[in-house]
Order: sequence, then structure tokens, then C-alpha cells
Amino acid sequence: MDASSPRPPLSIALAQPDLRPGDVEANAAAHAEAIRAAGARLVVFPELSLSSYAMSAPTVSLDDPALAVVVDACAETGSVALAGAPLVEDGRERISMVRFDGEGFAPVYRKMFPGESEQGRFAAGDCVVVLELDGWRLGLAICRDSKLDAHIEATAALGIDAYVGGNLHDAEGAARRDARMPKLAAEYGIWVAMSCFAGPGSDYPDASGGSAVWAPDGSLAAQADDRPGRIVRATLS
Repeated sequence: MDASSPRPPLSIALAQPDLRPGDVEANAAAHAEAIRAAGARLVVFPELSLSSYAMSAPTVSLDDPALAVVVDACAETGSVALAGAPLVEDGRERISMVRFDGEGFAPVYRKMFPGESEQGRFAAGDCVVVLELDGWRLGLAICRDSKLDAHIEATAALGIDAYVGGNLHDAEGAARRDARMPKLAAEYGIWVAMSCFAGPGSDYPDASGGSAVWAPDGSLAAQADDRPGRIVRATLS
């Protein structure tokens, strides 16, 4: 983009598909369906969405042909998707975020602050990440990352327009999310968008849903209910 050109608005969708533990083929198909339904440039999915949030689920192989349907959906829609997956890199498992577009996919971020129940399996990522898309600088987070001041402070220091994450919460965690995220949006003057797991298909049968977008003044721009299959949309401008 020409530096003198105004940055276009960015349409974003947060999807909370109905997922199945360890069933990458079914989950990838659910991602593709959501991308086609979203009608957005950026589609964000919850934490560990390709495997579902299940500590017993195996890691996802980036050679798995089941992932091709997500690429195809992005190609058809012109979307970029951010999906969650447990990956092995350098011999260690990490909770990762994978960027999909119409040409392929690659890991772009690894969770820096795994929860206590995750630390026995997953290593921590080692750096904050900003993803650039259509002139927008998107700081990436996965669940517990967004609860910690150290993470948002380090990410915001890189210069960001939005803080974007994939999460899973129970009802108590969702209440803390809904109290914290508008404060972060207003304090840093950024958009905040969190895609959250919904439904029974995880280690947490009471996963809250409630995927939401907050505007830079802290106001709620859009929020889904607690049901799986919901997609919430907003336009960042």
C-alpha cells in the first residue's frame, strides 16, 4: 500500500464453530464453512480450534491434507484466517496460531504464557508478534496471554492497531474477559477482538462463547452469544 493512501477499513469476523476433540478433518471443514459464511477479510478462530481444546488430542501436522479445505475457502472468499493448533516445532509442542490464506498457511504465533494445566505438555513461545494485513498492525494473543499486562505492554510497544486473540473461557473467565478487554482497548486506543470457544466439544463443557470486538474507546462493537456456530462481525476503521 502507498504510504500516502488512506488505510481501508478492515472487516473482521470471529467464529466459534462446533468442534470435535482430535478430529482435524471435521474441524477443518467447520473452519471452511465459517470462512465462507463470514464474509470478512479476517476470520479469527478460538484457541486450539483445529484440534479442539483437548489436552488428549494429538498435535496437528501441517502436512495433513485435511487442511486444504481451509485454504480453498480463503481462496474463494479472499479471506485471511487465524486458526489455533497444537504444533511440534524444533522437537517441542506449542499452542500455536496458524495464518491461512488462498495460497497456503504457516504458523505465525506461539502462546507465550500457557496455563498451569497446559505447562506439562506445551512449551512457551518466546516473542510477541505483530501481523500486518492491509495496512493494519494486529498484535496476536492466545487466551492467557491477554490476561497478563506484560503481554499487552510488550505487544503494544511494537505499534499496533488491534489486539487479536483466540480464547477459551468458562463463565467466570468470560466475566473477567468482558471486564478487562474494554479497559485495554481504551487504555491503548486500539481495537480488541477475541474469538472464544463455545459448546461442549472441549475439555471444558461449559465453554462460554461470547466472542467479541471492542472499539478503541472501550465500547462493545459486537458480541456473540454462548452457542456454537455463531459468527460475530465488525468493521475496523
